[in-house]
Amino acid sequence: MKFISKLILIKLMGWKIVNNFPDLDKYVIIAAPHTSWLDFPIAIMAKYVKSLKVNYIGKASLFNWPYGFIFRWLGGAPIDRSKSNNKVQAIVDIFSANAYFVLGMSPEGTRKKVKQWKTGFYYIAKGADIPVVMVTLDFKNKQIKISEPYNLTDNMDKDFNHFYGYFENVEGRYPRLS
Repeated sequence: MKFISKLILIKLMGWKIVNNFPDLDKYVIIAAPHTSWLDFPIAIMAKYVKSLKVNYIGKASLFNWPYGFIFRWLGGAPIDRSKSNNKVQAIVDIFSANAYFVLGMSPEGTRKKVKQWKTGFYYIAKGADIPVVMVTLDFKNKQIKISEPYNLTDNMDKDFNHFYGYFENVEGRYPRLS
């Protein structure tokens, strides 16, 4: 898969991956902006190019027949967003139960334009006491940029300002949704 992903993403599509993922056993990846269905295959190819074992969660309907097995094979796990349960704590428990676990998330939680990001990734990282790694999906420059791990502070506003600053001037597939 690495060879095929590199051929398609780097050679044919012309994308560039800047930096490497950290050599850590546990962290949360936030990838933004999320404006198109194309973000998913690009992210999956990047994970194979960089030989990263990463998991993600997605709405339960994605995991139904006939494509559910593909999403699971690619590291996905379904989540029922219609039920009100403590999803954050459930994911923190997964981090606690595993020696290695990396979770990729979209902080927007949707492909639509949002004024404010969802906070689940933050509380997951805080609860599991793990860093956040930021990854750009910059269609304008055809660049996936990977940040150094960011250790959360006790100041949520400061942390989110850091996150928003990293993604400033990054254009998604549909800039009006970025």
